[in-house]
Amino acid sequence: MAEQEKVNTVEEQEDTLNQGADVQEEAAVDHNDDIDSSEDSGEAGGQEESASSREQELERLAEEHQQRLLRTQADFDNFRRRTQKEKEELAQYASMKLVGQLLPVMDNFERAVGASKETGDFEALSKGVDMIFRQMAQLLEQEGLRPMESVGQPFNPEFHQAVMTVESDEHEEGIVVEELQKGYMLKEKVLRPAMVKVSG
Repeated sequence: MAEQEKVNTVEEQEDTLNQGADVQEEAAVDHNDDIDSSEDSGEAGGQEESASSREQELERLAEEHQQRLLRTQADFDNFRRRTQKEKEELAQYASMKLVGQLLPVMDNFERAVGASKETGDFEALSKGVDMIFRQMAQLLEQEGLRPMESVGQPFNPEFHQAVMTVESDEHEEGIVVEELQKGYMLKEKVLRPAMVKVSG
């Protein structure tokens, strides 16, 4: 009986020890949970601060880009207005150079007419007008103007304006036989087509 009591006492002591160990394990688990939860809350707080900082940085960049866009748009508007003004001025004064070059020709015409009135020498006037004509032709040639050679050429509606057709034994059909008004090219473009008669 005494042995039975000893066994019971030992078992009770073991149970008490086991219960104490369980309590310690539960306390350790609870403590670890507290640590984990405090770490989680610390990490969450850091993430919130990081997100807020990132959001402020993005807002600053967006504002900077917006200001840059507005400045670029203003610069472009100024450039467009300036270009439009220059274009209008260019169109308005495009002939200034040529007109300036024609002024000496006008001066020579004036002198020739004045001299012919004083002297009545129409032969001298004729020579003066011929000289002025050559001066003007040379000036216009320097600007790229050249007369077309039409007579004897096949009729081409890009270069010729036919005003009549005539019978011709000398030319085949569709050949320019006479030039009624001279045509001119300005560099590579037709400035004025030649007015011509064409063989029928």
